[in-house]
Amino acid sequence: MARITTIPATRPLHGDIPLMAQKVMPKKRVAAYCRVSTDSEEQATSYDEQVRYYTDLINNDPQWELAGIFTDDGISGTNTKKREGFNKMIESCMAGNIDLIITKSISRFARNTVDCLKYIRMLKEKGVEIRFEKENIRTFDSQGEIMITIMASLAQQESESLSKNVKMGLKFRYQRGKISINHNWFLGYTKNEEGNLVIDPEQAEIVKRIYREYLDGSSMDQIKAGLERDGIKNGAGRKKWGTTNIRQILTNEKYVGDAMLQKTITVDVLNKTRIPNDGREVQYYIEDHHEPIVSRAVFSRVQDELKRRAELKKAKRSYNRKYGLSNVCCCGNCGSAMHRIHWYIGDKKVVWRCRNRMDNGVDACDMKSIDNRVIEGAVVQAVNKLLKERNDVIKKVKANILKVVGSGRNSLTETLDKRITDLEKQVVDAVKGGKKYSNLLEKIDGLKAERDRMLKSDAECRKEGERLSGIMAFLKSQADEIKEYDDKLTRRLIDKVEVFDNSLKITFRHGQMVEIDI
Repeated sequence: MARITTIPATRPLHGDIPLMAQKVMPKKRVAAYCRVSTDSEEQATSYDEQVRYYTDLINNDPQWELAGIFTDDGISGTNTKKREGFNKMIESCMAGNIDLIITKSISRFARNTVDCLKYIRMLKEKGVEIRFEKENIRTFDSQGEIMITIMASLAQQESESLSKNVKMGLKFRYQRGKISINHNWFLGYTKNEEGNLVIDPEQAEIVKRIYREYLDGSSMDQIKAGLERDGIKNGAGRKKWGTTNIRQILTNEKYVGDAMLQKTITVDVLNKTRIPNDGREVQYYIEDHHEPIVSRAVFSRVQDELKRRAELKKAKRSYNRKYGLSNVCCCGNCGSAMHRIHWYIGDKKVVWRCRNRMDNGVDACDMKSIDNRVIEGAVVQAVNKLLKERNDVIKKVKANILKVVGSGRNSLTETLDKRITDLEKQVVDAVKGGKKYSNLLEKIDGLKAERDRMLKSDAECRKEGERLSGIMAFLKSQADEIKEYDDKLTRRLIDKVEVFDNSLKITFRHGQMVEIDI
């Protein structure tokens, strides 16, 4: 059996050191760490009072030497990344300038268990002790680390609970349409004295330019290059743009006057990690929240164009903005894309050829090449046919608009909103009274899901109505027949051109199809 020998301690603790020995020992270099946040507990003890208290405490002990008072004011304790005073104190410890740190409590030192234990162990290895006054814990005590682990975990739970309360408060604000938008990096808008979003005319023109150029066929890279060439600054005030900037502007519903709330969510309260809200949390969409920069019709067309180009990329068909017929012409026989090429057999001309036939031969598809002038002429005919029948077309379009849009949100949606509001008030009363409210939250979630389905359906109908309004606006504004083919007009009006041996089927963006014999 193993023999265990106990070796008694030969270096007593500070309080047990004989008076004669204390006189020859070097003074202990002691630092204090103070942090004041918005917690109600800390409101009673001000920042200045903490600094004064620790300065007096250290200076009044003859065995201690003040090694610094390190402070952070109004900064969260859930992580240490932005706590400059804390980080300077750790650096000083690692440099060998501090022997002891005094702080009020574990929650002042850190609310993150991982961070708390990490620094305690790091400093312990360096010979630096930490004393937590409130919990009466010393890290050099044999029971210290066990107690610290327990107390730090409780502090972490407190922080997570606070985060949940903040989230609930934000949700209630969102449900009432109250939002806060950082306009500093938001191109096109500023805020007035009341804190409401208002248009910045100069920046709004940049936004309109981006939308206009994208609908005219420019790629995001080309829009980016043009903005940089003209020395135009982005929302952050920089002349260097990114395609991500362009995409964010083209997809931001705030430019049409609406606001989507809770686009991102915090999934790690300790590290402040935020991710896109992929359905994990409820979202809130507020219509007509502020003055728009672009019309709903333009915004809707841009979303359609974004989707169309994404589908081209998915189908491994590169987007070509040079020609209006690129990306819309397809083979009527096999459905493959038609490619524009220069033909040098006989007379030099431009023709469109089936990609499937080009890659796999006539056995895969026997569609013949078609002259570019034929397709352009057919598009002109199709547009003029629409213009010639404009009165009938406008009547049909109006009827379709009424059919898909209807009267908007009906009384059932408003009833759901009222029921949700009533239940939310009951939740607040239950929280104040210390009663259970989980069943109320379940009812609210069910009603919100039903309302969201209805709103989504309304939004889809409204989008279709805007598409129809676009063609109606063209028919009303174009007095005469068009004389020649135009790429921009094709991008605006044409959704698809199907090429057959003896005809072309041209489908407009509003859904109407016109067949032209060739």
